[in-house]
Amino acid sequence: MIINGRKIADTIYGDLKIEIKKLGKKPTLGAILVGDNAASATYIKQKQKWADFVGINFILKKFPESISEADLLKEIHDFNDDRNVDGFIVQLPLPKHIRSKKIIGAISPLKDVDGFHPENQGKVMIGDTSWFVPCTPAGIMRIFEKLNVDLSGKNVVVIGRSNIVGKPIANLLINAWATVTVCNSKTKKIDAFTRKADVVVSAAGSPGLIKLSDINVNTLVIDVWFTIVDGKTYWDTDFNNMNLWGVMVTPVPGWVGPLTVAMLMKNTVTACSRK
Repeated sequence: MIINGRKIADTIYGDLKIEIKKLGKKPTLGAILVGDNAASATYIKQKQKWADFVGINFILKKFPESISEADLLKEIHDFNDDRNVDGFIVQLPLPKHIRSKKIIGAISPLKDVDGFHPENQGKVMIGDTSWFVPCTPAGIMRIFEKLNVDLSGKNVVVIGRSNIVGKPIANLLINAWATVTVCNSKTKKIDAFTRKADVVVSAAGSPGLIKLSDINVNTLVIDVWFTIVDGKTYWDTDFNNMNLWGVMVTPVPGWVGPLTVAMLMKNTVTACSRK
């Protein structure tokens, strides 16, 4: 069974349109794009498209890959100080000469609508989701909500340890009373964990990592990542066979993008409403 992330995203956008009308003003989302990474440019276009759709002003600042870290920090401080900007993002990845952690740490936690700042990440860890939850993990939790999945007591395996997906989703699941196991590229015999799982969340970026034989038919599989090799798209999970055998699974691409962008718009509206 395919989980329709696009349909869930549509309900979020519908709710946001109503919320923006009640606010009586348009929220403003800023974005900083460095360099000419094709994937990053595509992601920015999607964010601008959906911002326009729900009624959010979108400001894009684009800089060459050669921009210095100091100059990029100045641009971030300008966004921090701009009272007309409710929230903003810095599109990752950044060029190698720029320290991503330094950049993320310079964003005001009050405008960090990506949810990457250490303060917002720390709040997620202690169960305080009153501010900004990273968008992809927030989207995953919305899936569980829409499917009426009671996570309490469920055995959940998270594959991946990134600050963007793996760590925050593990914390959100722990806070929902799930029994969580976190695996990574160093984990031996991942299938020993996934075969016992009620839910598998894979954000490893490892093509074909989880096969049909590595899970049971009742497992809910959330496949977050895909990898393009020689122009062909590969999922972390064996999506085609899982779908054929009736496993409840998310298609990639097709769900993570729409839900991640939808939750970014939701965070932006939240930032505006809290001013």
